[in-house]
Amino acid sequence: MTADGSGGAAVDDVVGRWSETDLGVDGHVLDVVTAPAEVLTTDGTKVDPSSPEVVQLAADLVATMRVSPGCVGLAAPQVGVGAKVFTVDVSAHPKTRSHHGTFVLCNAVVVESSRNEKAREGCMSVPDFTGDVKRASRLLVRGQLPGSGEDVEVAAEAFEARALQHEIDHCDGLLFLDRVAGAHAVHARKTYL
Repeated sequence: MTADGSGGAAVDDVVGRWSETDLGVDGHVLDVVTAPAEVLTTDGTKVDPSSPEVVQLAADLVATMRVSPGCVGLAAPQVGVGAKVFTVDVSAHPKTRSHHGTFVLCNAVVVESSRNEKAREGCMSVPDFTGDVKRASRLLVRGQLPGSGEDVEVAAEAFEARALQHEIDHCDGLLFLDRVAGAHAVHARKTYL
């Protein structure tokens, strides 16, 4: 799918073909920090996506996400690093309609969004609560791939769009709790996978 939804070859095909093996390093599982850790509420810094430290961080984020049950995304601040880097993979989630598989983006920003919808969100860094959050159900995100530093765009919808916005928020120092309409929209988590 192209950014305009017309199908055919697209810039985000590069993202769909990306694999953590492209990084050329093994990822290490890191500890996930939880609120109220200061790094979770601090705006992350932009990174050089080709630096060895960022490449290793990208591999570590993927490795940590993979061993965390129910995890569909993980941002650098969640492992204690104040940087604008995150990974997403919603492919195995039952709410997923379309997806790009596993990928990591650096310095990502939303450039277009539409059709806001409210849905329940949870977060490994806020393990005791979920919340009803209104987010765009279609969006275009621009960022860079770790390693190559290639500029890419990702056209996402539905659950993948929600996951992208959630992780971009982490990189900007925001938690889903900052997006709920009020206390009535926060719920005690019944189970944590």
